[in-house]
Amino acid sequence: MLREELPPDTLVGVDLGIALPFADCGAFFPGWESSPPNAPSLWALVDRIAGEEPNLGANTLVAHPQLRAYFRDGIETGSHFRCDGASHGRGRFRVTEHAQAAMGCKPYSNFNLVGAAQVGKSTLTGMRMLHHLRGRLPVWPVDPLPATGSVIVEIYTSLAALAAGRSAARAKMRSVENLNEALAALGSPPVTGSGVIDDHSSDALLAAAWLRAVADDRQLWGPAALTPSIAETEGWTFGAL
Repeated sequence: MLREELPPDTLVGVDLGIALPFADCGAFFPGWESSPPNAPSLWALVDRIAGEEPNLGANTLVAHPQLRAYFRDGIETGSHFRCDGASHGRGRFRVTEHAQAAMGCKPYSNFNLVGAAQVGKSTLTGMRMLHHLRGRLPVWPVDPLPATGSVIVEIYTSLAALAAGRSAARAKMRSVENLNEALAALGSPPVTGSGVIDDHSSDALLAAAWLRAVADDRQLWGPAALTPSIAETEGWTFGAL
């Protein structure tokens, strides 16, 4: 659908990491001579190593003898999971994850592959998707924001919840009533129904409403810490300031 059926001028939010940490250690995979220099070459690497897996799987990359030491996979925490000087045990952070933490969120490393807070699996499979979309759909800020047309941005649904007046601790909404309160705060009409809703659905609905509400907010497209070097290596989470 993203390649052939996307409506024109669509802002596509993907709830995954579009890159791995780079700035903290000067490389995605410090100490490995084949570590890629930028995000598109990272996407290509992931797809090349895991290209035989169906459904954009990436287990082969995690099991790669030179790369598994950088991940926490539930069996072991690799020796390179943390960078020297890290002040927490959640793994290496991109600059954008530090910005999220400063806003009150609790991000985890894209090298983390285990537990409810894992984001690494969707990040790696998402990179294969981004590689296959290369040249067809720009990914901000790895690619410049086009003057017209559609674009992909990385999102973190807790940022949508914050914009709707909820705290990071209350970002997950599991009732239609709570969701509609948040939608109203963003100027969006309510959804029908009442009672229980799964948080995946509420996240998607709120994120879509938020993107529609803030798409023209120029501040969100120009965070102070987003340098050209960060843009081409780590990317950014839309809405992190």
